Amino acid sequence: MTTTVYARVESPLGELLLVGAAVADGPDAAGPAGVRLRSLSMPGQKGGAVVQDGWRHAPEAFAEVARQLEAYFAGRSTRFDVPLAEGAGTEFQRRVWAALESIPYGSTVSYGEVAARVGASGAGVRAVGTAIGRNPLLVVRPCHRVIGADGALRGYAGGLERKKLLLGIEGGAG
Repeated sequence: MTTTVYARVESPLGELLLVGAAVADGPDAAGPAGVRLRSLSMPGQKGGAVVQDGWRHAPEAFAEVARQLEAYFAGRSTRFDVPLAEGAGTEFQRRVWAALESIPYGSTVSYGEVAARVGASGAGVRAVGTAIGRNPLLVVRPCHRVIGADGALRGYAGGLERKKLLLGIEGGAG
């Protein structure tokens, strides 16, 4: 049985809302607290998570995620290693999200490059942009590393100022 749990953590981007699936027991339990991260969103984010009735406030369940976020924002960590919930998104979105996860820290790629990686060239670039915009795991799944072909910052569900801040933390374009 799974329960939805959440916590809020402060960050340079504002208060982040972490949402996870807590597995009570059994072989699907993830990590010591048995929580798989389902969403990381920020205030004013387009399509961001909103706490629902029945969700349980459980900051202790997100202690490791919070620790990794703090290290990332302080420039002490370049990657995240947290259990993620499965099953979100369409098959195409999951392919795009996997491509995002392969973009190295401090690097940027264009939407067209992501489209080529997932076999969606030409008009598929727009579909790739839509899939990136629906990424439920901002920061952890680095959609902020995708920029326009001309090097301009384009689209970020958390806002372009936050995208610029994240790229600045990583020493990339911004």
